[in-house]
Amino acid sequence: MVGVSDGQTSGQASVTARTRVGRPLLSLALAAMMDEVHAHSGAVYLLADDASVLEMAVMAGLPRAFAAPWERVGVSAPIPVAEAVRERRLVWVGGEEDMARLYPRIAVVLPYPFALAAVPVATRTTQYGAVFVTWPGSHPPELSERERDHLTAACDRLAVRLERAVEDSVPLHSEPDLLAAPTVGGAAGTLGTVEAARMVARLPYGLCSLDLHGLVSFANTAAAELMGVPVNQLLGSTLWASVPWLNDPAYEDRYRAALLSQHTTSFVALRPPDDWLSFRLYPSTTGLSVRISRARAVAEMRRVGPRPGDAPSRLVTISQVLSLAGALTEAVSVQDVVQLVADEIAPAVGSQALVVLGSRAGRLHVLGHRGYEDPHLVERFDGLPLTEQTPGTHVLTSGVPAFFDSRQELERLYPARHATPDGFASWAYLPLIASGRPVGTCVLAYAEPHPFPADERAVLTSLGGLIAQALERAVLYDVKHQLAHGLQQALLPHSLPRLPGIDAAARYLPATRGMEIGGDFYDLVRGQGPAAAVIGDVQGHNVTAAGLMGQIRTAVRAYTTVGQAPEEVMRSTNRLLIDLGSDLFASCLYLRLDPERGRAVMARAGHPPPLLRRPDGRVRVLDLAGGPLLGIDGSAVYPTTEVDLAPGSVLVLYTDGLIESPGVDIEDALAALGRRLAEAGDRPLDELADELVRHSAATQERSDDVALLLLRARAEG
Repeated sequence: MVGVSDGQTSGQASVTARTRVGRPLLSLALAAMMDEVHAHSGAVYLLADDASVLEMAVMAGLPRAFAAPWERVGVSAPIPVAEAVRERRLVWVGGEEDMARLYPRIAVVLPYPFALAAVPVATRTTQYGAVFVTWPGSHPPELSERERDHLTAACDRLAVRLERAVEDSVPLHSEPDLLAAPTVGGAAGTLGTVEAARMVARLPYGLCSLDLHGLVSFANTAAAELMGVPVNQLLGSTLWASVPWLNDPAYEDRYRAALLSQHTTSFVALRPPDDWLSFRLYPSTTGLSVRISRARAVAEMRRVGPRPGDAPSRLVTISQVLSLAGALTEAVSVQDVVQLVADEIAPAVGSQALVVLGSRAGRLHVLGHRGYEDPHLVERFDGLPLTEQTPGTHVLTSGVPAFFDSRQELERLYPARHATPDGFASWAYLPLIASGRPVGTCVLAYAEPHPFPADERAVLTSLGGLIAQALERAVLYDVKHQLAHGLQQALLPHSLPRLPGIDAAARYLPATRGMEIGGDFYDLVRGQGPAAAVIGDVQGHNVTAAGLMGQIRTAVRAYTTVGQAPEEVMRSTNRLLIDLGSDLFASCLYLRLDPERGRAVMARAGHPPPLLRRPDGRVRVLDLAGGPLLGIDGSAVYPTTEVDLAPGSVLVLYTDGLIESPGVDIEDALAALGRRLAEAGDRPLDELADELVRHSAATQERSDDVALLLLRARAEG
């Protein structure tokens, strides 16, 4: 490591840089910076060689485990140090509500009251990294000018020192974190004097001391007796590791909360079988002092959480939040998000009802609700302008959550609520902000008056951020789904024309994966002569495939209308596809129908063979001669085959999505389709179409679209 002193010329600085190798530059700068502004923890990040990643080089005041998720982060990450580098400015987070609103990912893992400042370390021409420092939750919500000036000047000085180190080719590395080393020794010796140790030993309650890592460095006899673990087993270990019944993340979380917030906190825990103990944690910048006593109130003996008046327990543990976050990433549609919030998030936070409101065109829209006996109480707010003075609109436009402990508090601020009682007694209104813009409001309602302490507000606000991100994705998915569905419906025939001597029925099922849009198509065409039927499949499941499908269908109709023969229709369509210059290919089956003469003429381009059910119920696969897929060879020819189409015969035209399924042989699937056709072929065509689609294994979980066209020859007269 290298250090450069202040107050020297550039030449002197270079000499110092070369002669003070080994001095921890980053650690000393961070320690001085924290001391100047009375911060209790901090860290220095350096940019990696490619300038796209920030790496933590040294941390002070807290164990590095507290910042483990952010030891190495991308410059584009939504966290304060990365933002400070991107925008070359000081970033201030005034407390837990600011953190939950601005950086929900951090608040999910560290939902404690603390303030944070992140400052870039940069010269006019070069970025080197960033520094963050934190203060206890008691810090004022605004950063003072003195603190701002000290931090900015200190980071500027550090940037100059780093610049000089680079000029002197001195490598910059990570440095040991600045934490007090744990002191492990006898119970009597760790307090300094024998008399002090005797005094502590005589106290009727337990005392122990934890270092910043949570390791026990002192424990008196009373503490050991209350916890049922000898002193020598406690020393050098963490309480939740050495005391089996304290091995719960909730108790470790109290230690983290006390250290990060520098606020006294507490919890009660059950020592089996029925002995309740109270733990009160007194933090400092060097560790924690813990007082242990028997819980006094009978009410406390029925609880495993903090007592009223002490720092409240979190309703949702970190593991629960991470589980909920994972579940939200799997929500696809808006209704999936609403259902997940109703099934998992609302019960986890003790809410009995919820409303999810979306924002569109300057109005609120009810996306979903649960728990209200009278749905009209909720739905009357659908379409409410954002200019209305309601809690739902206010939190959305301001971006600040609102918590109402009682009906009286809500009605005092929003008198109009007198006219719309919903039967609940307290509410949390969470703004749903994603990608920097409001997407809606989540309202959680409680049947009883419900206080919202600070850490619970932080957790709820963080959950609001996660819900917002899931809702933003879901809204986008729903819009894409509606677009895809509308485009597909526009490209397929709205209805089948009535043909002389032919009954027809069709079905189309989009793939259940992806965008639910593809290139499968079918059509019936009445030309100058006999009618025609066509079915085809453009490869791909995207807008390009759907657009090409529309062009092919239009071309087939045009060529049929002008009276081209089946083989000419296929050749013309093939040449068109090649002329369009598309990289996609298409399969196609074209039929010229002549029911009066009881026949059909078919041409095939790489398409699955149709099935024919004769009037006597026998089914055969029409293995027709054909040519290659459309769009491959401009000189390809497509021979035709004439088949009998006696009255009562049924032709089944389909795309490969009907028979192709993972793990199922196509020949077996085709044989099964033939058996179902033989058994149900006498039913009305609509019933037969539903039957064939419903019982196909490939249609249950579809990786491909399915198109089905049924044609039945009937006797006229």
